[in-house]
Amino acid sequence: MDDYRRIADRIAADITGGRLRPGQRLPPQRAFARRRGIAPSTAGRVYAELVRRGLVVGEVGRGTFVRATAPDGQPGLALTETAGAPLVNLELNYPSAPGQAELLAPALATLLRPDALGQALRPAAAAGTPAAREAVAALLARGGLRAGPERIVFTGNARQAIAAALASLVRPGGRVGVEPLTYPLVKEIAARLGLVLVPLATDAEGPVPESVADAHRAAPLSALYLQTALHNPTSLSTSAGRLRRLADCVHRLGIPVVEDRIWAFLQPGGTPPLAALAPGLVHLVDSLSKRIAPGLTAGFVVAPRDRTEAVARAVRSGGWSAGGFALEAVVRWLGDGTVDRLVAAKRQDARRRQRLLAEKLAGFAVRSDPAAYFAWWELPAPWRADTFTAAALDHGIAVTPGTAFAVGTGRAPDAVRLGLGSAPERELARALSTLAGVAREGADAAGG
Repeated sequence: MDDYRRIADRIAADITGGRLRPGQRLPPQRAFARRRGIAPSTAGRVYAELVRRGLVVGEVGRGTFVRATAPDGQPGLALTETAGAPLVNLELNYPSAPGQAELLAPALATLLRPDALGQALRPAAAAGTPAAREAVAALLARGGLRAGPERIVFTGNARQAIAAALASLVRPGGRVGVEPLTYPLVKEIAARLGLVLVPLATDAEGPVPESVADAHRAAPLSALYLQTALHNPTSLSTSAGRLRRLADCVHRLGIPVVEDRIWAFLQPGGTPPLAALAPGLVHLVDSLSKRIAPGLTAGFVVAPRDRTEAVARAVRSGGWSAGGFALEAVVRWLGDGTVDRLVAAKRQDARRRQRLLAEKLAGFAVRSDPAAYFAWWELPAPWRADTFTAAALDHGIAVTPGTAFAVGTGRAPDAVRLGLGSAPERELARALSTLAGVAREGADAAGG
């Protein structure tokens, strides 16, 4: 009898249509049965079907909740697009320095002259402008990468830079090695490009070269995507020794790499990028929005010399070029020291927030770096990532469950990522205190 499936279809439609929000608790099965006029056994089959479809998650003693992630492991839209929702959003991570607008405004005065503005509002090529290439090359040199300006290709944001680099390297069906926890939008990009993500082993020093070789031996890898500085979500930075071993490995196997350095600017004196050790294979991806302001979207790829045009073609075909106005603004802010002042302020801000994190979540298993704007919280038993995310949402706090980052078919970690950069500090402090209370309450209930 398929009646239970038809009921499950209606609940599924409410979930996908947004009428049931991620984190919302479904009624107990007996109450659901009474409301629907069905047998409790049928209600049990409905809930089991919803679990099978990946739409809900249940735990004995707590109830059944609409999943905080979609069945494919991507964050649910209701959590990532929270306009109008009274949430403390620790999913989003857009740092903003105090007095940022006042710092940015003066350099724009000359850009608003009619002659300069007319030039800035022209379409920008993937190669950007000579001034933008020179300015970004100088910025990269301070971070340990000396790259000719001709190797730089501009995009509208970092996500587009990642997509362009991967699209230029990997054909549909190709295999891309990644850390077992990776940036969620890379999972989405891979799905849209038809790429297969292959999880690689990591340890306290970063990705394990032997795991790269083993995966490549099993079936050739077309590329790697690695976050070598302040990995999102764990905050791990690959050690200098491990970077050298990885460079030797990719040279020996001939595997190109997309190296994500979006957060590296928060680490003064950090290790140089992998791109400095393997410039002929590594496509370094970075962005200026984290350094400057969330609404300033300008990303770029530093490509190997013989691959610059291939990346530029991918940018053009994807419609991913940067805006001319953004590039002109960036040139001015880099040239007058504004970016350096913003970076210094954000480094101090991140460390203050890390101190808050250490204070409020003392005693819990939290992995982070003193320079990072996020943290990876391994939840105490019996919490699971989805049920904790739902419980946090019940308290008006959005966090990202570990399932959003996990690659592969193994059990997703019972952990959540906390984004520390967007909420005002007082809100962040209250939210962290609340989350600590929720975690302790659940653990105490299980132990009692």
